[in-house]
Amino acid sequence: MTTNPVKYSDSDLEEFKGIILDKIAHAQEDLNLLKGTFKNDRNNGTEDTSPTFKGFEEGSETMSKEANVQLAIRQEKFIRDLNNALMRIENKTYGICRATGNLIQKQRLMLVPHATLSIEAKKMQ
Repeated sequence: MTTNPVKYSDSDLEEFKGIILDKIAHAQEDLNLLKGTFKNDRNNGTEDTSPTFKGFEEGSETMSKEANVQLAIRQEKFIRDLNNALMRIENKTYGICRATGNLIQKQRLMLVPHATLSIEAKKMQ
């Protein structure tokens, strides 16, 4: 007696694909906004204010740019992870825990569609 490998149905995979494509679109919009802040030279009209104030503002702007760079890096990784999830849907391995080989709970995949570990496997880490 042979057992079929555990996997999600084609209709489930299509549902997940829709969720992932929607998340990619939103994540790409967010990334474009973040990248737009790099290109913006936000002067805010401080040319005629005191040098001390301008120094504080430049320091704050530098910190803000660094924070935006970190957010952009995280967003790019998120988009890459979502695209990898799409590839797993295409090759019908989506939703299978890479540690246990069991199905990842549907509720987990709805919330974290790029997950590759079940909650049980995640707790073991």
